[in-house]
Amino acid sequence: MSEPLIRLRGVTKVYGEGATALQALKGVDLDVRPGDFVAIMGPSGSGKSTAMNMLGCLDTPTSGAYLFQGMHVESLTRDQRARLRRRFFGFVFQGFNLLARTSAQENVELPLLYRGESAAARHAAAAKALASVGLAGWEHHTPAELSGGQQQRVAIARAIVTEPAVLLADEPTGNLDTQRSREIMELLWRLNVEHGITVLMVTHEADMAAYAKRIVHFVDGVVANDMLNPHPAGLHETPTVAAPLTAPGTEVH
Repeated sequence: MSEPLIRLRGVTKVYGEGATALQALKGVDLDVRPGDFVAIMGPSGSGKSTAMNMLGCLDTPTSGAYLFQGMHVESLTRDQRARLRRRFFGFVFQGFNLLARTSAQENVELPLLYRGESAAARHAAAAKALASVGLAGWEHHTPAELSGGQQQRVAIARAIVTEPAVLLADEPTGNLDTQRSREIMELLWRLNVEHGITVLMVTHEADMAAYAKRIVHFVDGVVANDMLNPHPAGLHETPTVAAPLTAPGTEVH
């Protein structure tokens, strides 16, 4: 069995001091191996979002250890964590977080722009990422010209354009209807299975968590349950998301 890509040991997180202190995490142990697809679930205030911020190097533990490829992340400086994020992590959010007046192509190119990649390299990589999520031909459309499902595909293309080792998805289907949610989950499933991207996803929807290989439940700042899912939903889905969507200019619901 491969060594963990990510390892949390005794991780705590406390916000505030004294009587107003809030302990969001109370000693979390968690291993994530390369190629895992982990759904993180739990009620509001359970610590799942705090744990996700920790895993994505957006926050640091109050105590405990976070190891990424054997490196102690909790010991890194802010700039070092930022470089780690840019190199190894991609992020997908519930609200898409696309620039409104910017084309799909330009939105996807943003992470490469921050890396200092050439224009030619950015264009080629963004076109490839958009094609991989079924949006070939939609490169010059702005978010206002795209459906919610298409906007989330653009957001996923932006997250994978840097070829990250880990994709962190925070309620990626929260703003979508049932059919679009299934399409997005199948897409994430295929990125995991066919491209080997490790996926960590926060969700409150059991039918979305069913696509994951593991389901981790947080309760009151600790991991209450960590179980394997022997039959991920994606195994039984018809492969539809790899195909391009309706041609631009045609009505899309």
